[in-house]
Amino acid sequence: LKIQLNKYIRRMSVLNVNASDYSGGADGCFCGELSDRNAPFSEIGYQGVIGKSLSMKQVFRLIDRVADSDSTILINGETGTGKGMVAKAIHKTSYRRSKPFVAINCGAIPENLLESELFGHVKGAFTGATAAKTGKFEVADGGTIFLDEIGDMSPDLQVKVLKVLEEREFEPVGGCKCIKVDVRIIAATHRDLEEEVQKGNFREDLFYRLYVIPIQLPALRERQADLPLLTHYFIEKMNKDKGTQIKGVTQHVMDLLMRHAWPGNVRELMNTIERAVLISNGGPIGARHLLLDSLGTDSPAVGEGALVGTTVKDLEKRLIEQTLSHVNHNRTYAAKMLGISIRTLRNKLKEYREEELPTQFSAGGRSCPG
Repeated sequence: LKIQLNKYIRRMSVLNVNASDYSGGADGCFCGELSDRNAPFSEIGYQGVIGKSLSMKQVFRLIDRVADSDSTILINGETGTGKGMVAKAIHKTSYRRSKPFVAINCGAIPENLLESELFGHVKGAFTGATAAKTGKFEVADGGTIFLDEIGDMSPDLQVKVLKVLEEREFEPVGGCKCIKVDVRIIAATHRDLEEEVQKGNFREDLFYRLYVIPIQLPALRERQADLPLLTHYFIEKMNKDKGTQIKGVTQHVMDLLMRHAWPGNVRELMNTIERAVLISNGGPIGARHLLLDSLGTDSPAVGEGALVGTTVKDLEKRLIEQTLSHVNHNRTYAAKMLGISIRTLRNKLKEYREEELPTQFSAGGRSCPG
């Protein structure tokens, strides 16, 4: 209760709102009136973030109220919900918009390299450091730094990030001179940081430093009203980027899209539309172009009941095989549509071949050749 009360007081003090301005929805988002200044709203969203559903409008209103403050923002949401897009929208709306926006994925860089990426290093700081390197915090001076997947950061680095938040200065790796920076910090994670704090995986003091203005992004399944808008937006974007002239989707396809669970959220929808645009032939996108049938969304014949007893590995294999068939076994196109690297696709196909070979050779009493 004390933790929750502290969060509420902290949030209200930053937003400077009173009880009449705040209507708490189920997701606890700010729902007050927009500020008087001209906010960058459009008919389909806010600063490139697409959405017209109530939950997204609440997010946009919160961004509009806090963008010009220097308070730290923590964006939470499932993978693929658009945390990076929201961070960019905050920066583009703020008074820092003419300064750098620097993003770094803390979960994608090995720990021994992440420290150097964030804080830089001096020449000779470690083996291979033949020249000094400027870190992301220094590059972002005057602007915004976006620490994506901060929940994956090691405890040692958490201490150093905490120092930057508290003192606005840091030392490069191997250096002894402090560098002062004026930077707005936006962090994001798909993890429940409160739970990580309780487990001992995330520092409590850093959590409270980050949790000044929390923004919770809804999953795509929680804002289905935006699905038609997002679908048509991605089709138009693909038409522009790839020179295609896809007119839209059939009603049947839209029904299928609305029924799909979208575990990968907006990113999964974007990849699905890109695949469909690539393999369709200029007309409206049909169900056969979605490549969602192996997931039980295309027809009653392959419904939930038909999937019972099927392993995830078998479903993956079926999806890869169907994708290859649709693109006449062009592995480059198939990898692109599946959202994986060509190397990963090759490894998967090699794995499938190796699984089949022993069975084929054992029938003749021979072993598989090495």
